[in-house]
Amino acid sequence: MEFPDGLFYTEDHEWGMEENGVLIVGITDYAQGELGDVVYVELPQEGTILKAGEPFGVVESVKSVSDLYSPVSGEVLEINPDLEAEPETVNTSPYDRGWMIKVALSKKSELDKLLSAEQYANFVKNLK
Repeated sequence: MEFPDGLFYTEDHEWGMEENGVLIVGITDYAQGELGDVVYVELPQEGTILKAGEPFGVVESVKSVSDLYSPVSGEVLEINPDLEAEPETVNTSPYDRGWMIKVALSKKSELDKLLSAEQYANFVKNLK
């Protein structure tokens, strides 16, 4: 399992990478591993307003269906168009090509409530 430094993490297993007031969001390597083969990803429409901690979509795998939770509040600027045709990208490239949404941060201070890579790794270790 990999948890790249420089990203933000949630206890719901989403990651975020902040670039100029925009948070790129996806699910962690741990999450995709627990889900198994991802077969479908449902994402919000661009322009949707999200609130931190609330669901923004669904990921469906051969094992289960799980809600996706927004790490921050803000407006969805972009969704990953490749996931509709190739949802398995979430499994093969969770931190790169498997990103899900880009959110314009409405409260940058919410990033302070998220976990570092080290904190998330410890969190995951304690789940087992």
